Amino acid sequence: MNLQQYFSGKVVIVTGASSGIGLASARLFGSLGAKVVMAARSYDKLCTLAPSVADPSHVLCVKCDVSYEADCKAMVDAAVERFGRLDILVNNAGLSMRAMFKDLDLKVIHKLMDVNFWGTVNCTKYALPYLLESKGQVVGVISIAGYSALPARTGYSSSKYAIRGFLDTLRIEHMKDGLGVLVFAPGYTSSNVRNAALTADGSAQGETPLDEDKLMSAEECARHLARGLCKRKSELILTGLGKATVWAHRLFPRLTDKLTYKYIARETDSPFK
Repeated sequence: MNLQQYFSGKVVIVTGASSGIGLASARLFGSLGAKVVMAARSYDKLCTLAPSVADPSHVLCVKCDVSYEADCKAMVDAAVERFGRLDILVNNAGLSMRAMFKDLDLKVIHKLMDVNFWGTVNCTKYALPYLLESKGQVVGVISIAGYSALPARTGYSSSKYAIRGFLDTLRIEHMKDGLGVLVFAPGYTSSNVRNAALTADGSAQGETPLDEDKLMSAEECARHLARGLCKRKSELILTGLGKATVWAHRLFPRLTDKLTYKYIARETDSPFK
């Protein structure tokens, strides 16, 4: 089955749909004939972007802060009320950080867990009855940092590890129910996530320490996601570096720690310096 056949007519919720991987995924799903629910905190921005995603009859914009349980329930209710069903939930909304733990205000980790982990849990809880009915799929967009810890990103890595544990458990619980659960782990992808990353005091970093032009594009990442969903994969790890890191972490954890330290130490304005 090709992607057009697979996605045509399906109802897909994408959180964090106002930029980056979320927006690219929403546009791709829309181009493949899906009915797309775009969710994010920036409702006005979503409405501006919606015409680039799908015909007005096939797209719904919902203001949603995934860290609030009530917002997540309202988002799912709105999707089902508008389109009558739900086939795929893409938990993409996320936040990053960059600071050494010793310097960190703990409110930063609380914020990361609220958005990344609890956001995934909140949305999945209310979408699950409809996904079980349609034998649909739930996706958690994590990171290689959810397999192998990334220093100076304690809250980020912790939340991504937690999402993976939650989704792996959910997959086993519903092994006989036809529910697809995909843990989707991109490597470094070009987006504004690093610009919005929180620093030690909770303020936004503002600038990325990486050369974004050399990273995988959000559009390419979205194509990998679509193919993974079409094949109903349970895990998808992207990029050669990402796969090598996960493999090395499992077999040679101490060596991987040392190599990771050296890699992060080379970043512009590295917290190690």
